[in-house]
Amino acid sequence: MAETQGSISIGSAAGGSSPQRLELSRANRHGLIAGATGTGKTVTLQGLVEGFSAAGVPCFVADVKGDLAGLAMPGSPGSRTHDIFAARAAEIGQADWRYDACPVQFWDLFGSSGHPVRTTVSEMGPLLLGRLMNLNEVQEGVLVIAFHVADEDGLLLLDLDDLQAMLVSIGERADEITLRYGNVSKPSVGAIQRSLLQLRAQGGDRFFGEPALELADLLVTDENGRGVVNILAADKLMASPRLYSTFLLWLLSELFETLPEVGDVAVPKLCFFFDEAHLLFEDAPPALTEKVEQVVRLIRSKGVGVYFITQNPIDIPDKIAGQLGNRVQHALRAFTPRDQAAVKSAAETFRPNPGVDVASAITELKVGEALVSLLQPDGAPAPVERVLIKAPASRVGPLTQAERQLLVSTDAIGAKYDTTVDRSSAEELLAAKTQEAAAAAAAQKARTDEERQAAQQARAEAQAAREQARTAAAARREEDRRTREAEREEARRAREAAKPSTFDKALQSATRSAASSIGRQLGNQLLRGIMGGLFRGR
Repeated sequence: MAETQGSISIGSAAGGSSPQRLELSRANRHGLIAGATGTGKTVTLQGLVEGFSAAGVPCFVADVKGDLAGLAMPGSPGSRTHDIFAARAAEIGQADWRYDACPVQFWDLFGSSGHPVRTTVSEMGPLLLGRLMNLNEVQEGVLVIAFHVADEDGLLLLDLDDLQAMLVSIGERADEITLRYGNVSKPSVGAIQRSLLQLRAQGGDRFFGEPALELADLLVTDENGRGVVNILAADKLMASPRLYSTFLLWLLSELFETLPEVGDVAVPKLCFFFDEAHLLFEDAPPALTEKVEQVVRLIRSKGVGVYFITQNPIDIPDKIAGQLGNRVQHALRAFTPRDQAAVKSAAETFRPNPGVDVASAITELKVGEALVSLLQPDGAPAPVERVLIKAPASRVGPLTQAERQLLVSTDAIGAKYDTTVDRSSAEELLAAKTQEAAAAAAAQKARTDEERQAAQQARAEAQAAREQARTAAAARREEDRRTREAEREEARRAREAAKPSTFDKALQSATRSAASSIGRQLGNQLLRGIMGGLFRGR
């Protein structure tokens, strides 16, 4: 079962009949690996990644259980699984089977089991961030406004501290912003702040910041031309399933928005494996599901293949499942009505093969066995075949902590992402503006206080001057009164001094009487003389 140019081996029926090979030119038509727990999905995924890496195709895979890290080490004789895989290789004619490892790079959102993976709040965007924080429509609207105002004001939203500061700012400016963009209520802002606290408690604050992941670091090959396998440590991340699914969707969206259009290619640029894919669609709002559908439909032209791994094929929405051309179906258990519906759905979606009763085979498949239908070179799906999955060449199982740390410290990335960078962004700029406003308010208050004190001093001085003037006026009035009284007293005394004595009064009285008598006598005589003369003349 040697690899041939242009395709990679998936497996074969017993004796090497009906070999199943995935055409590299059709690998960007996406795929699905489904099956119940313990049926062999992880080994299928591991063998598929090994084939892509050997063909020079970089891969990104989430390691949910921790055992995909074994891709970094070759398997070894004497291991627990050696006899099983050796027997399988012999059964399907895998004559070239030998142990080998893949070149790997380890990543971890929490930075403990690999290089930290970060993005900025701005790159995540309000739609994915709203889904990550489980916001309702009103709260998502407020978040969109916060992003818009930040762009308008030239504020970088790099980490959760920046977003928190931005929310405080729009809450304080709610009246102004509401008139321009729509209602921004403080209760909605408060609800988003509480969701941010919950996100921090889940470790989400480690995901946001700089240096942000550069997608070019995922699209690399080693010195031998083998594609590097990027393994995301997701065992701890699964405790925060919303963060896990949102991160992978963000990464897929970034690939879609960043990579150039290449159309159909002979070999994919990257193959992206989304384990526990049902988490992506649980409680997802319609807008998010539409975005996933759009990305899956169009990212093919960017040279990227997307492979979903899930327990039940009906976990994948129909519009997205219709885009998945390459299918590997392991056993399903038909114990419940939902399981029975999954069996029926899976049986109906395969291209029929007269020699395979799909509905019965799905429930009868043994571990490591699967129903496989891959796209042919002309793009048509091949009839379904029942095959044994090829034996993996790398270790099936986890690495030791020492092995992992050695690989992390010696890979090509080095320490590029290991140290956080905190540059000036929205939090610092808004804090500076707040400090400036506080300083200006303090200065204004100081000026106001000085003016108030000066006014109070002026009023006190004016009041003192008025009191002094009233006192002076009263003194002047008192002085004038005394002067007038003195003048009246002096006049009285003068009058008193000018009055005649008693003798003088008697003399004056006698004199006046004599004069009066003499006057009367003279008058009478004169009158008689006049009257007598008159009568005598008659």
